[in-house]
Amino acid sequence: MCPLLSDDKQTHLSHVILQALQGTSEGTFRGVSAQALKEIKRILTDSMKAEEHIHQLVRSRLNSYSRRIPEGSSEWDVLYRKTYEEELRKRQLG
Repeated sequence: MCPLLSDDKQTHLSHVILQALQGTSEGTFRGVSAQALKEIKRILTDSMKAEEHIHQLVRSRLNSYSRRIPEGSSEWDVLYRKTYEEELRKRQLG
């Protein structure tokens, strides 16, 4: 389980995603919906863990600058966004 969302919230979100997929032509699948729900939940968890890892990496990188950049400042926000997007591209996630 990912610590960013409770198990109940992950389960609810999995059901919402499954219902949305079933309502499209791309959402046709065979098998038990429980398996699909489990896979959706796994993907959500993996994605949130990757996002949290990137967030920590970016914060660490910004804190390692020789000149302290105050968190919340416009400069910090710009550098954070730029560095975050760079990390997403490196991992082919964005």
